[in-house]
Amino acid sequence: MQRTGSRTPSSRPRQNHLDLARRILDVARERGMGPGAHLPEQFLATQCNVSRTPVRAALKLLTKQGLVEHETDQGYRLANGVSLAGAFAEPLPDPEEAELAARIIRDRAARRLDETVTVGEVMRRYASDRRTVLKALGTLAEDGLVSRAPGQSWVFAKLPDSPESQSDSLDFRLILEPAALTTPGFALDQDRAAALRRAMVTLLAEPDDRLDGNRFRRLDLEFHMLIARGASNRYVSGVLVAHHRLRGLPGAVVSSNVVRLRQAMHEHLQILDHLESGQVMVAADLLRVHLRLSRSQRPRAANRGVPPLAIRTTPHER
Repeated sequence: MQRTGSRTPSSRPRQNHLDLARRILDVARERGMGPGAHLPEQFLATQCNVSRTPVRAALKLLTKQGLVEHETDQGYRLANGVSLAGAFAEPLPDPEEAELAARIIRDRAARRLDETVTVGEVMRRYASDRRTVLKALGTLAEDGLVSRAPGQSWVFAKLPDSPESQSDSLDFRLILEPAALTTPGFALDQDRAAALRRAMVTLLAEPDDRLDGNRFRRLDLEFHMLIARGASNRYVSGVLVAHHRLRGLPGAVVSSNVVRLRQAMHEHLQILDHLESGQVMVAADLLRVHLRLSRSQRPRAANRGVPPLAIRTTPHER
């Protein structure tokens, strides 16, 4: 196999600094801090139960990412123009092993890797050391994307990349996703839901010839991840998150027409309406309809024993 270059370990942030940086952002969000808010080192150290030294390293990392600003005489502040509520993608870089994990799964999705690989093969292909490779494979295993086989072999999970596997995927989700909503204790991430709503409304405003299918797929995945992560049952949540990660891989993409994409986005918004108003059982019923319509891949499939959805129009869409 062809060797590909890799970044040196020194160019990647340390995992503990990344974790602490994310915790600092969580503290700022929980405290309602806005752009320009002061970030006292001692306060953050107390909140995160660490010393000031790692806090300072985490703040420097956030500064490099443009999320925090530093002035010699005033210390650290949240950068102007930064919104803590709503960014979908992690704003922070991944540690070396996470970057390697992403490269491995991208190459598998593109069929540049066989279904089974060994640690040695991965080390040679990516010019990486055994420790980093094992951590990367362990990360993928936690997400249900690979499993360990006898010896040094690892086996990739099968992608939902054919009509048959897509059908199985939707049947699987029909069983679990409504249950994720109706199990007592479901918790909606309100900030993420609000940001997702804004992004979906913006996409719906695009004319058909400019509707970005890839953007739709990202938002669709975020919507269903929102449900999976809100489940109170850790096993239901974990298996759904792992399955959606598989769905998000490039090789798992299937085509759909513009009419169905728009219909699906309206269905997402309607489900969010009921979740945000606490009508979880109604949201679960609408979710079942949404998944059945997606399974049929027909915009007018609602007449198959299921009442058609009323498309809700928001002020932004009129």
